Amino acid sequence: MTTMHKRFLLASRPTGEATVDNFQLVEAPLDERLHEGQVLVRHHYLSLDPYMRGRMSDAKSYAPPQPLGEVMIGGTAGEVIASRDPRFAAGDFVVGMGGWQTHQKAGPNDRTLRKVDASRVPLSAYLGAVGMPGVTAWYGLTQIIAPKPGATVVVSAASGAVGSVVGQLAKARGVRAVGIAGGREKCDYVRDELGFDACVDYKEHRDVQSLSRAIAEACPDGVDGLFENVGGMVMDAVMLRTNPFARVAVCGMIAGYEGQPIPMAFPALVLTNRLRLEGFIVSEHPEHWPAALKELGELVATGKLKYRETIAKGLERAPEAFLGMLKGKNFGKQLVDLR
Repeated sequence: MTTMHKRFLLASRPTGEATVDNFQLVEAPLDERLHEGQVLVRHHYLSLDPYMRGRMSDAKSYAPPQPLGEVMIGGTAGEVIASRDPRFAAGDFVVGMGGWQTHQKAGPNDRTLRKVDASRVPLSAYLGAVGMPGVTAWYGLTQIIAPKPGATVVVSAASGAVGSVVGQLAKARGVRAVGIAGGREKCDYVRDELGFDACVDYKEHRDVQSLSRAIAEACPDGVDGLFENVGGMVMDAVMLRTNPFARVAVCGMIAGYEGQPIPMAFPALVLTNRLRLEGFIVSEHPEHWPAALKELGELVATGKLKYRETIAKGLERAPEAFLGMLKGKNFGKQLVDLR
């Protein structure tokens, strides 16, 4: 029986909101022949992440745009089914940047592919809590915000793959963690299951001042650190409650991923409160990954770090799941099960 290789290409660049028409599904028989040093991987999971929307655009950014007509970029987790690389053997579980496709041929120059232990940590978690999102949370909290015990840290998109880890790591360090999320169900999860001290539902507020008053109630001692995933009104509302010398780790600006303008409403606060505001891309800090992955892996393996996944079934569902994630329809980490 012939094995088919399915992959999604970026067919066109979005103008405004991305649509399913920006993607093209291509299917062909899988070529299983390997050259010396190559590995053939059957992907089990594809990670869908907000940064992909930025790569679909050719506007200036921190990374080159996704080329048209090529497989969409994306993190993957799967199993080696054939190998001519002595570092890997058939049956090894691996994670890498295999993209939106069912299979990947990785050559000896692919430095993203690495073996993982799926006996203590579920394979899918290596794309979330024990993967790039988890390391992003760890780096922004520990290296930029660096809160002291008793400090208050606010996390936007707190029920997401990154935000949920930020708050739990903060609590483990004796920090008051306050989340911001959309909807009662997500806020209940952030507070009751993840252990945040409080969670503010931004959907209950129509303007910055109303949301800021709710944040003030949740943060009676002010805000010492902000882990920002959203931008726009959410960020503006928190900025109004920052204490002098507060630190802001800017991880994402999902409020503007479809091209919406997201000017900062109160830039004078940066000076007035002597804020440290720093954007970061976690892939630019490889020296911190081993320590982060060690802590995150142990926490997940021992059940001390909780996470949630939203899983779409089949590669064909990837565009729809991706677009839904950009609108907040997912709960926790958005994955596609490719098996």
